[in-house]
Amino acid sequence: MDVSPTGTEAPIAPLSDRKDGARFFEGHYRVRTGDVDQQMRVRLDAVARYLQDVANDNIEATEFHSTDPFWIVRRTIIDVIRPISWPAGFTAQRWCGALSTRWTNMRVRLTADHETNRFNPDPRPDGLIETEAFWINVNDQGMPSRLTDSAFEMLSSMTDEHRLRWKSMNPEQAPAPGEVELPDREHVLRSTDFDPFKHLNNAAYLEAVEDELIDRPDLVDVPHRVVIEYLRPIVPGVTLTLRRVREPERLLIWMLIPGEDGQQVVAATVSVSKLPV
Repeated sequence: MDVSPTGTEAPIAPLSDRKDGARFFEGHYRVRTGDVDQQMRVRLDAVARYLQDVANDNIEATEFHSTDPFWIVRRTIIDVIRPISWPAGFTAQRWCGALSTRWTNMRVRLTADHETNRFNPDPRPDGLIETEAFWINVNDQGMPSRLTDSAFEMLSSMTDEHRLRWKSMNPEQAPAPGEVELPDREHVLRSTDFDPFKHLNNAAYLEAVEDELIDRPDLVDVPHRVVIEYLRPIVPGVTLTLRRVREPERLLIWMLIPGEDGQQVVAATVSVSKLPV
């Protein structure tokens, strides 16, 4: 993606498929009414919670819960190819798409079998959401740590890409307020938005994005890709400000918090772009 806020976006490549014969974790879940918007579409924050749930279930089903229990997400990509809506059951398949000695790209595919009821009586195509998250293995002090030999052996068997490197996909530098048409908007954080480690939960970031997408049905009503990159932790008591650029084919958001010198710094970046059809 071009680093210029209004630059031309590079072509969007599809997420890599699973390696033939590679093992994967599979879980089965239900869409709940608390997961959907007023049109019964599964919201992005609900997708983030699904990804956390399946990751936790995956770890508990392996020895990772004792050998490699601590992970943080650096980036999440969500490709909404066919939206998932309520009522539905869905299957989550999770596998490693690439890795290095300290981090991995974990792919999760969500496929939904839609049902009907009196509130949503019309048949809908099966839902499909493809995701990829850049997970960093950390120790109990939160510092990046090498995967154990057993974890690396298991994950590396799922992929031929063993030299994963970080490369930002969103423009990290926020434009100056005078360079954008929209005024900055404060997003109010609640105590329930924070996890036990006093960090803003991954799903809470995407609740702020949902507020912005209300004015962009042109993005939500077609296949689209969401990329969120986490640059700095957001802790209780800080003021979160959104700076936004609306382009014909994408929405860019910079989530700003006060830095040590009082100047605003970027805590997270978000892009929402139309997927090629």
